[in-house]
This record gives sequence, structure tokens and C-alpha cells, in this order.
Amino acid sequence: MNTYQKSMNAISALTKEQYRVTQENGTERPGTGELLKNTKPGIYVDIVSGEPLFASSAKYESGCGWPSFTKAIDSVNVIEITDRSHGMTRTEVRSTHGDSHLGHVFSDGPKDQGGLRYCINSASLRFIPREEMASKGYAEYLDQVEDI
Repeated sequence: MNTYQKSMNAISALTKEQYRVTQENGTERPGTGELLKNTKPGIYVDIVSGEPLFASSAKYESGCGWPSFTKAIDSVNVIEITDRSHGMTRTEVRSTHGDSHLGHVFSDGPKDQGGLRYCINSASLRFIPREEMASKGYAEYLDQVEDI
């Protein structure tokens, strides 16, 4: 079993934008994230800790300008916190072990898939293609990724 944790080595390897988003609760400009239009099968992991967060099979185009997912790959790796910043009440999404700010979750997602929209910053994610999942220690999640 993998151990996921935040480390100074991982933090120091972040780009300025990744640091701003994950460590300072920032948000990418809409439509700018490198993973927004990614349609390859695989999983999305926390860029800081490597913990698995979302499967490509749960990704969909919501039109909001950020990668959107209907559910987390394993709810134990995602924490939801009430966020009252910017004059509104939202639900912030953070990684459990990396304590990275990921984005927010809203209740306007596809109703037939549970109704949630996890609106996630690309800068907080690293994509692991399906064909590399086993070699990188994520084989147990292959059943949650669509076939090629």
C-alpha cells in the first residue's frame, strides 16, 4: 500500500502557479489549465502527495473552464470544507494527505451521476495515463478507468 504525504521536496518542485494554487488556495484563470481538455484514460493524482483523486471515467465537460468530475476516485483522499471567502459560501475540496487546495465541489453536476461537479484546478493535479498506472503504483484503480 502506498503512503501519500506532503514533503518539502514535492513543494520545492512545484511551479509558481502550482504553489499558488495548492499552497495558497489560489485559482487558475478559467480555460487556462493544461488538463482541462485532456480526454485520455487514466487517473488524476495530487501533484504534491501523489494520492489518487479522480478517474478519467468521472471527468466531463461542464463548460465552467476547469476540469470537472462527478466523483472522487476514493473519498478517503478528498476532504470537503466550508469556504466562506469572496463573499459566498462554497465547499472547498482539499487532498487528505497532501493538504493541497484542489478546487470546489458544487451540486449542479449531472443528475444521473449523482449531481456533483468537482471543479478542480489543473495546477493541483498530475495525470497518470492508463498504460502507466500499474508501473507507477496505481494498479488497484484500473477498474475505475475506461478501456482504451
